[in-house]
Order: sequence, then C-alpha cells, then structure tokens
Amino acid sequence: MEQSSGQGMTWLIFALMTVFSWGVYGIFLHSGQLGMADPVNGRYKAFLLVGVAYFLTAVLAPLGMLLARGASGAFWNYPAQGLWWSLIAGVMGAIGAFAVLLAFGAKGSPTVVMSIVFAGAPVVNAIYSILAHPPAGGWGGIKWQFYLGIVLAAVGGLLVTFFKPAPPAPVKAPIAVNASPSPAKTP
Repeated sequence: MEQSSGQGMTWLIFALMTVFSWGVYGIFLHSGQLGMADPVNGRYKAFLLVGVAYFLTAVLAPLGMLLARGASGAFWNYPAQGLWWSLIAGVMGAIGAFAVLLAFGAKGSPTVVMSIVFAGAPVVNAIYSILAHPPAGGWGGIKWQFYLGIVLAAVGGLLVTFFKPAPPAPVKAPIAVNASPSPAKTP
C-alpha cells in the first residue's frame, strides 16, 4: 500500500474523513434542495450555498493556513502546471456536484444516485490512471484482480441501486371518532 509523506497511518484518518463527508454529501445536498421549498429553483439555491460553503472552507481556511505559516511572500507564487490542474480539479468537482443536483431534480433518489456515483468514480479513476500512467509491461501487465475489482465495483453499485431497502410505508392518520355523548332525547 502506497503511503504519503506523512508519518504512520495519519493519511488513513483523513481518507476516512473524506469517505464519511462524501458519503453524507448527497443526502445533505438533497435535504438542502428539498428544504428550499422551491421545486423550480431549489436545486440552484442549494448549489449556490454549496459554493458559499466551498468559499468558506476551500478559500478562507487555506488562506488562513498560508498566512499563519508565513507564506505571504510566496503566497501568489503558483507554478502554471499546479495552478491549472488545481483549477481543473475544482471545476470537475463543481460539475459533479451540480450534476448530482440535476439528477435529484430529474427524480433520482439520493440512495440510487450516490450509489452510482460512488461505485462508478473508482472505476473512472482506475481507467484514467492507467491511461495517464500506463503500467510497466502495458495492459498485459495488469493483474486479473484489478479487472475483477472494477467488475465488483460496478456490480456492487448495481446491487445497491436495485436492491436498496424500501422506505417504511407512510403511517395513516387515525380517523377521528366523535366521543362526545349524543344529546338526551326528550319524550
């Protein structure tokens, strides 16, 4: 298993934080869209607030970290390759988030949409990585377990999509019965 430059298994904690954050992302995004109580523009309002959250988290927080680390002189020094790939990554993330909202707006269930996204994304990542950085020995050097992993990811996404647990049946409100005594009859 490849480790980052950090010590020990700290990277795993951060990876699991990402798994949790992205695992609840679609659910919270759908809840935000519905909470807007605007069937026409609710998804756009929710996406706008996602952008605000990204600004707070992905602009102000790293800006504070850079300033706290004394990077003021080197703050605006971004090599072109790092700058452009980072911007492309941000655009791809934003397109993905917007497409998730559009899928919800087209009546996609958060459970199904996110299952497809999270089963399909590792497959796309694996294929892109192989195309960008071909393995030693070419395609023939790839072990069968890799291909099996891709198939299992796709099948897992399909199984979760098609066999997700059904929500509970709505509870019917009890019928009100008039419990007041009927008026006494007079002879």
